[in-house]
Amino acid sequence: MKDKLEQIRASVERALHDADAMDALENIRIKYMGKKGELTAVLKGMGKLSPEERPKIGALANEIRNRLEKEIDDRKTAIMTALEEKKLKDEMIDVTMPGRKNAEGKLHPLTQVKNELAEIFMGMGFSIADGPEVEYDYYNFEALNIPKNHPARDEQDTFYIADNIVLRTQTSGMQVRVMEKTKPPIRVIAPGKVYRSDTQDATHSPVFHQIEGLVVDKNITMADLKGTLEMFVKKLYGEQTRVRFRPHHFPFTEPSAEMDYSCFNCGGKGCSVCKGEGWIEILGCGMVHPKVLANCGIDPEEYTGFAFGIGLERIAMGKYSINDLRLFFENDMRFLKQF
Repeated sequence: MKDKLEQIRASVERALHDADAMDALENIRIKYMGKKGELTAVLKGMGKLSPEERPKIGALANEIRNRLEKEIDDRKTAIMTALEEKKLKDEMIDVTMPGRKNAEGKLHPLTQVKNELAEIFMGMGFSIADGPEVEYDYYNFEALNIPKNHPARDEQDTFYIADNIVLRTQTSGMQVRVMEKTKPPIRVIAPGKVYRSDTQDATHSPVFHQIEGLVVDKNITMADLKGTLEMFVKKLYGEQTRVRFRPHHFPFTEPSAEMDYSCFNCGGKGCSVCKGEGWIEILGCGMVHPKVLANCGIDPEEYTGFAFGIGLERIAMGKYSINDLRLFFENDMRFLKQF
């Protein structure tokens, strides 16, 4: 029995030397020291020993059991320490290593241009107004001096939601909403999407963006309109840029005009971009019609104002030399990554 105990001790120590995981350590403990383990089986056979041998073998068995329990505990501590060190090593961050650059998204070119325009006008004292894209017929047409029988309605291919509700064809409706709620002086811009039933091609889209501008105060004149818009164009395209105004007609302004700026590509000499004219149309504008002021509860005898509407896509196409409006909406990453 003494030899058997020594063999168990030697076997356990060899097994502990090779054990490198907690589950392997637990298997060793169960195999040799569990209720049905080899050491336990030997101890159960001590009753067959003579009274003289029993104390000696009992003492040796207890010594071996205590020794093996300590060795198992020591090996357990060693394995746990090794696992902790490995975990720390695996999770360690080397702060001296160069960082990994995260991929950054970019603002859409139309958003970039809108933000630039907003910054220019806010620098001139304008605030930003926002309104619904699904608009009442009253704000989109009637209050802007376009009654139901007005021929201008025939020129607008409008998306109707109901008889008196439309997808707005212009952000000019914000003129009325602002003037109804705000007493002069007023100085706002209203950027946003607009909708018209156009066939999509290189220069047209059923969805595009406008920025409406409105100024109302006492003694506002056409000179104020021209000075404001000329400063805007020079801030956008450079001090060398020239502008010109051509007479036009809009139902909600009188007098009305369209404004051109000298071609960014040829400087006004004439090229394929400006179709040889040296000028590119950029916006429509004019003095707010007295009927529009009256519709909004503002006395046209006391106040005057001017308004303008800018096509955001046209500005972006000129700024970035883009010849096809559809590129803004096709989500081609090869195009968008350039901005």
